[in-house]
Amino acid sequence: MKKIITTSKAPPPIGPYNQAILSGNTLYISGQIAINSATGNLVLESITKETKQVLENLKEVLAAAEMTFENVVKTSIFISDMKNFSEINAVYGHYFDEENAPARETVEVANLPKFVNVEISAIAVK
Repeated sequence: MKKIITTSKAPPPIGPYNQAILSGNTLYISGQIAINSATGNLVLESITKETKQVLENLKEVLAAAEMTFENVVKTSIFISDMKNFSEINAVYGHYFDEENAPARETVEVANLPKFVNVEISAIAVK
């Protein structure tokens, strides 16, 4: 059985999907982009600020499922330009310590929703 996880502290879906689905002890979080849920505006001033907003959105969805970044076992990072990898990785490193970091892939793509520069999805386990 699945349970839909939703929070007003992260941006609402922009299509026919949910912020996250809890199935058993596993949480599947949809890709998050840098929408500030309080204002509804995109945070695009810099790749650093954009990545931080994405990770803060993930943090809020995790919290809605009573989890933290420590529960994350896998992330997928989609970026529009691999030249931004090091800056994205630096911000990402503030949320995950190297010793307990999840598995991950980073993929450069042609476009992302709302033409943002980074989108991150995650899988977490209680």
